Amino acid sequence: MAAMRASSLLMRNIFSCASLSSFKSVPTTTFPNLGMVFGRVPHVMTISCSPVVRSAAEDGFPKKSPARLSQIQQMVQEAVERSQCAGNEPIPKITANHVVMRFARSGGPGGQNVNKVNSKVDMRFNVKDAQWLSDRVRERIMHVEKNRINKDGEIVISSTKTRTQKGNIEDALGKLQAIIDAASYVPPQPSAVQLKKIAKIAAIGEQKRLQSKKVLSQKKALRRSQNRFD
Repeated sequence: MAAMRASSLLMRNIFSCASLSSFKSVPTTTFPNLGMVFGRVPHVMTISCSPVVRSAAEDGFPKKSPARLSQIQQMVQEAVERSQCAGNEPIPKITANHVVMRFARSGGPGGQNVNKVNSKVDMRFNVKDAQWLSDRVRERIMHVEKNRINKDGEIVISSTKTRTQKGNIEDALGKLQAIIDAASYVPPQPSAVQLKKIAKIAAIGEQKRLQSKKVLSQKKALRRSQNRFD
């Protein structure tokens, strides 16, 4: 029985080794009663040989800045350039010569005047052909008002606010002027305090992103190691 326990212990030690590097000298043990010879296999410590990853700065190359931080810096630079280019640009004013007007009878209350006078105004403003506007303003209008621009590149404004034709013309022109004013607006360039705050927020966000990637990488490595010994 003692011999059987010794043999089972030796067999367990043999097959429990995950990896063996070499067999230099293996002493043997003989059991005369069983007529079997077992080799004593020493426990070998395995050393991980994973490649060492060096940063670009250690190899003499400049360290690459994070992509998100570069995008924020590019956006800030574009805002500064946009503010400098459009700082002295006057806001264009629209007139009746820049639009095409059609008149019709207005609905709603108004007595006999409604049925006799064409006071309703349908005003069409072609944004694509408005060369008196700068390219920046035109592109901004095309982007913001894309749902109101037809296939011919026109914005159609209707007005029945007043009972007179002149009042409705002024009201429609005012609506178009509000669109042009909004497209011409350029926010001021960020101050030094704002730039510092933007850089700080971007750095914190980059650190959180890298930390989450590191946690996910460690989780995947742990899963691989568990699957290896299953």
